[in-house]
Order: sequence, then structure tokens, then C-alpha cells
Amino acid sequence: MKKILISNDDGIHSKGLKVLSSALESLGEVYVVAPDRERSAASHSLTLHRPLRVQQISERIYAVDGTPTDCITLAVNGILHARPDLVVSGINRGGNLGDDITYSGTVSAAMEGTLLGIPSFAVSLFSQGKHLNFIPASQFAVRLAGYVLTNGLPKDTLLNVNIPDVADGEDIKGYRITKQGKRVFGDVIVEKVDPRGKKYYWIGGGNSIHWHDEEDSDYRAVKENFVSITPIHLNLTHYESVKELTKNLHL
Repeated sequence: MKKILISNDDGIHSKGLKVLSSALESLGEVYVVAPDRERSAASHSLTLHRPLRVQQISERIYAVDGTPTDCITLAVNGILHARPDLVVSGINRGGNLGDDITYSGTVSAAMEGTLLGIPSFAVSLFSQGKHLNFIPASQFAVRLAGYVLTNGLPKDTLLNVNIPDVADGEDIKGYRITKQGKRVFGDVIVEKVDPRGKKYYWIGGGNSIHWHDEEDSDYRAVKENFVSITPIHLNLTHYESVKELTKNLHL
């Protein structure tokens, strides 16, 4: 029987995690190893300066007081008795498009699975607060998981999947293989004053955020009610820049 490892960054009690876990049980034995609380925007951070604690919630379900990356590392190298055949991270509450992938704990869990040599993908629900319907997203995740379990993925490559939040799965028009889009940030720092007169700041508090609406981008796909599937490679080297700098850089 295939073994599937699930994690996320919304925490062990996230509805998206529970819906995904239930849906993937049709494909094999599902293990859930997820943060014990929300760890959104944890990126690919690994806990090195304190011990990690694991609580077994029930059979094959574990909560970790660490990051999504910690969860995958602990699961593969410590908690599970056999190496999983697939890692799926999600279903994230909110999209992970464009530059979001550099911050996303959801994407980073799939990245860690890929680093460990396990086919992996991340699933996020692109929602503007209208529905938060995880069922169509979970159904697509099952289809994609079945493909990956049978065919694998290219070496050192994970899939970042964003699914539009729709009332009915039939409203999804299909899927597109996309490129990473580009988000334009506005005033993302909010400055306030506490009751003692001292300043404090919120990061990510701005509302003036928009996207470059590029053809073939992940954002364009979900905006038009298509599932976006973006292949992401672990090697971040920009080879065109290597050529240019080798030719022109003289210090």
C-alpha cells in the first residue's frame, strides 16, 4: 500500500488539512505530521536551537511544535517507520502565487520532501473569502496525487498548485501548466502606537497589493477559474546570468 505524508502551515486543526487527509485515503495509507499551531510565512526555516516536541493526536496523526519543514524532516527521518511515496502539503487557506512561494510554509514543506528525494506538491485554495470550499481542491489533489504516485515527477522538481475557490467543482474550467507570477506590493508596513506611547509595526498590513496580469502566469490561471500547476526546481541558479557575468564582470 502506498504511504502518503501530509503537512501544512495552517496547523494541525486546519480544515483544509482534514479535508485533504480524508480525500487522499482513497489512494493509500495517510500520515499527517503538521505544526501544532499556525506557522504561515515560516518559509523553509528549520528549528536548530531548541528541541522539538511531538504529540501523537491519534493513529497516524502527529502535531509538532515546529515549522512545516521540521514536520517533514521529523516524519521522514524519525516518526514514520517507512519512507513515504508522496508528500502533499495543504490545503492552504489562501493562494500561494508568484513571490508568495518564497515565504510560504506550505510550499516549503513540499520543497523539503523534494530535497529528501520524495515526489511532492503543495496545494493552496485561492480564495477571496467568498466560499472557502475545500472539496473541489481536495478532489483535484486526489487526481494529481494518483498521477504522481504512478509517474513520479522530474528530478528536484516540486509542483505548486493553486485552485480557485468555487461554490461547485464544475465551475473549475480545467488546469494550466503555468509560470510563477509577479506580485506588486504596496504599503505592507503598518505603524501604530501602543497605550504606553511606544511604536510598533505590523508587517503585511497593507491593502494596496496587485498582480502583473501576465499570460501563462499562475495568477492569470486562477483568476480565470483554472487550476494553476507551476513546476518549481530546487536549483535556483540563473544560468543566463552565469553566462553574462562570466563574460562581463571584471573586478
